[in-house]
Amino acid sequence: FNLKDYEKTVRNTADTEGDKTLIALYKIFSPVHLLKLPFANDSNQLDKSFYTELLHIIGLEEVKDGSKKLIKRKAKPDEFSLLENAITKIENKGFLYVTDLTKFGATKTEQSENIALELCITWVNRILFLKLLEAQLITYHKGNTAFRFLNSTMIYDYDRLNKLFFEVLAEKTDNRKGKVKTEFEKIPYLNSSLFERTDLERKTIEINYLDDREEIPVLSNTVLKDPKGKKETGHLPTLQYLFAFLDSYDFASEGTEGIQEDKRTLINASVLGLIFEKINGYKDGSFFTPSFITMYMCRETIRRAVVQKFKENGYKSDTFDALKDDIKDRKQANDIINSLKICDPAVGSGHFLVSALNEIISIKSDLDILSYRDGNRVRNYKIEIQNDELIVTDEQYGDIFQYYVNEKGTPPQSVQKLQETLFHEKQTIIENCLFGVDINPNSVKICRLRLWIELLKNAYYTEGSQFLQLETLPNIDINIKQGNSLISRFKLNDDLSDVFKKQGFSYKNYRKAVEDYKNTNSKDAKADLVTFIENIKEQFKTAFHTNMKEYKDLSKFKGQLLVLRTQGDLFGGGIDKIEEDRLVKFVTQYEQKVSDIKDNTIFSDAFEWRFEFPEVLDTEGGYVGFDVVIGNPPYFALSKIKETAQGFTHYSTYSKSSDIYCLFYERGVELLKNDAFLTFITSNSWLRVQYGEALRTLFIEKTNPTLLLNIEHTQIFEEATVESNILTVQKNKWSNQLWAATLGSDFSVFDDVSQYFENNKTRISQ
Repeated sequence: FNLKDYEKTVRNTADTEGDKTLIALYKIFSPVHLLKLPFANDSNQLDKSFYTELLHIIGLEEVKDGSKKLIKRKAKPDEFSLLENAITKIENKGFLYVTDLTKFGATKTEQSENIALELCITWVNRILFLKLLEAQLITYHKGNTAFRFLNSTMIYDYDRLNKLFFEVLAEKTDNRKGKVKTEFEKIPYLNSSLFERTDLERKTIEINYLDDREEIPVLSNTVLKDPKGKKETGHLPTLQYLFAFLDSYDFASEGTEGIQEDKRTLINASVLGLIFEKINGYKDGSFFTPSFITMYMCRETIRRAVVQKFKENGYKSDTFDALKDDIKDRKQANDIINSLKICDPAVGSGHFLVSALNEIISIKSDLDILSYRDGNRVRNYKIEIQNDELIVTDEQYGDIFQYYVNEKGTPPQSVQKLQETLFHEKQTIIENCLFGVDINPNSVKICRLRLWIELLKNAYYTEGSQFLQLETLPNIDINIKQGNSLISRFKLNDDLSDVFKKQGFSYKNYRKAVEDYKNTNSKDAKADLVTFIENIKEQFKTAFHTNMKEYKDLSKFKGQLLVLRTQGDLFGGGIDKIEEDRLVKFVTQYEQKVSDIKDNTIFSDAFEWRFEFPEVLDTEGGYVGFDVVIGNPPYFALSKIKETAQGFTHYSTYSKSSDIYCLFYERGVELLKNDAFLTFITSNSWLRVQYGEALRTLFIEKTNPTLLLNIEHTQIFEEATVESNILTVQKNKWSNQLWAATLGSDFSVFDDVSQYFENNKTRISQ
């Protein structure tokens, strides 16, 4: 290029539209390109200003705890931060309706603090989702600020915010009542359970309980500016402060290219995920996985799983590159990929599932099978993953795809067509392919939020509403569940057919109830389906208790005692008191044993893989398994949880000195179907320590280890100095060799870890 060609554009300050031609030039001469510096809005990078001030408004702070940083209640709390305000109201109301207080802490103080924190995370989740929605509506309408609604003018108190949650977002537009119907007419109904009252809200408080007019101090290093452009000082009402704070950032520019005049920092979904992962705290050694790692793991694992999936359907290709030429039927190929089942058993903020979602769409594009809803192939668009984000560009002009409506209030046909396609591709993949479990209920909420946000990115106005209403979101929350992935009452191979028969329902009815839940827009229907599904689970638990040996022994002794007493009454001669006392003693003992098992805290968060996800069961209800298990499980010594470790003794990799990630490897392999793949990033200590011997034996005897990337002398986790590794295994017979490479401190490889591995790999045999 010739710099002089741009002189006229640079000097013509009135032509802001022409300035767009300078974007490519800016990229060339930016430090990011010339010096390979990190991009300021990289989703790997935490925006610490946003993070710190958001914590301040909530009422939290980050503190150092040994080698970790934890998020805790402020040591010197502001009385009317969201958290402190909620704690006061909860303590005033009491815990009358919360029956399981012990899961929130051992003391009243811990309980009120943790209940309030869970409520605050729910509320802030909703607000951030709405901020993204607001930004998207403004973008769709070419900057029309009439679509702004999340500000102190529209939402002037907590009661008004509560109405927005439950009388606007939770109601179809035709069902809205009173003034909110017209005042919020531009806000669409989305059908997200994010805007249904949570069980905890029903039992404690909603956000409208909080005091409205009370103030908190503005953070000394605030992003807010006064009219003179200086940092804001003094105090502000908390809700007003929150809205002004959010308005200081850009939530609208993700996946777009443009010139930003006001220099607002971009906050995208990945950054929000990282922030909420931190707000959950690094409990159990869990850390936010950098994007270049999730990209690499999902790319390498899912592409292998796709090849395997096509082999199961009669294809001969052994590599992904060869597969493209093999495909003759696009619909069949899409159906095969849509049948993938991918699970993260320690899902956290959902980062791996979002990366998997993007990777699957990228795979369809690379295989040239991505299709519009009418069945025609998507052409003239380049779809790729950059920095863990799905980027769609026009192949002819190089412009990044953007959805919008024109002056007539309708989107161009080609724009509408692609936006609909991307939305429904994501919906299909999220509903059919992605599953997650986490023991932390806040993580589950955040993961669901992340997936809803991914759908929101491609929300579109429907033709049937004359382009006035957005397509509603599906009920994807049922695929992301709370529970302890490592503890189950039922084994994966347990035969549950009798349970179905005895309880008068079929596996097909159960599976259909789950499918119906995902697609219904009726709150009443959702409630009925939830009740039906929960009843099925309770019946399974009842079956577990009635089938256990202790219960059968109890029934036996009760029967013997009944016979003894009945015979004594019928035939006279009295009852053998010694025998009666013996049987009464046994009955009492076994009643206590059964009660202990039922009430055992080990099973308080037990997750029943055997039936929780009917999508991985066969037509008779037998467990089949996942095609991919992927993630970053927690790592910490089992000696730290002695009181619950007894629930892990049946694992072959268990020992008192071992690390919990070993158990996740073992459970992950169990969850796989035959020939399927597991990829985890964990500490690499298993390669050298004594407790790793059992894990190494497991890999050799139960799997075929295929790829090992050992990461040494490189701190890839922001707050952790752990040496780690990425291991991929396939569930079949070991081939007695694997490909391995070591990643040192060469950060330049982070742009393409796959290529680095290919260039540095070594074959290792036993």
